Amino acid sequence: MSQPKVAIVSGASRGIGHAIALRLAADGARVVLTARDERLLRETAAIIGEENSLLVALDLRLADSAAKIVDAAAAKFGTVDILVNNAGATKRGDFETLTDDDFMDGFALKYFGAVRLTRAAWPHLKRQSGAIVNIVGSGGRTPGALFAIGGSVNAAVLSFTKAMSEKGIEDGVQVNAINPGPVRTARLAKRLEDTTEEAFLREEKIARIGEPADIAALVSFILSPHGRLLQGSLIDADGGATKTI
Repeated sequence: MSQPKVAIVSGASRGIGHAIALRLAADGARVVLTARDERLLRETAAIIGEENSLLVALDLRLADSAAKIVDAAAAKFGTVDILVNNAGATKRGDFETLTDDDFMDGFALKYFGAVRLTRAAWPHLKRQSGAIVNIVGSGGRTPGALFAIGGSVNAAVLSFTKAMSEKGIEDGVQVNAINPGPVRTARLAKRLEDTTEEAFLREEKIARIGEPADIAALVSFILSPHGRLLQGSLIDADGGATKTI
């Protein structure tokens, strides 16, 4: 009987990360949950169960957090088979009001958090013929005036995905990315406060708003035997938000 896979999911306390963690647990994985909010992580861990989960409440902006997360995963479960880089929200706003600190904060969490977790987990992933899924965002392909930080950070993570995919071919690690569009999370709810959902769909020119479970299901497929042909793929799951080729 094969051993359960061990998956690290960053940003697992809410939204897409929470849904991914629950889906991977339902698929039989042991899940290492990491984010800053320990209370919310405990709620997610309680759903999965103590035996099959580990919570590590750390701030990925800090340079040593990634190694601590991977070390904790290996200490409890022996190795790491899957890494889902999902953490990171960037500040929206008019470019003229955004500061250097705003830009650096966006890169610190989403880009460098993913880079450091990938670096720390890579020896395990290489040994296990494991997989990485980066949850990025449609703004990396089609940035907007109010998304200068997010678009820049997401584009960097997409480029990083392609680079690590090539190394993954050499080392036997599957590396892909998903670009969610608008997904029904607390962050999107704030954007919908001053409009209706119908008006939002018309303005964004999208078919519908996604659900966190939609992204989780796609992660599950990529990691399944049916998704093994995917390598270096940047998959748009955005209801048609991305208009570019």
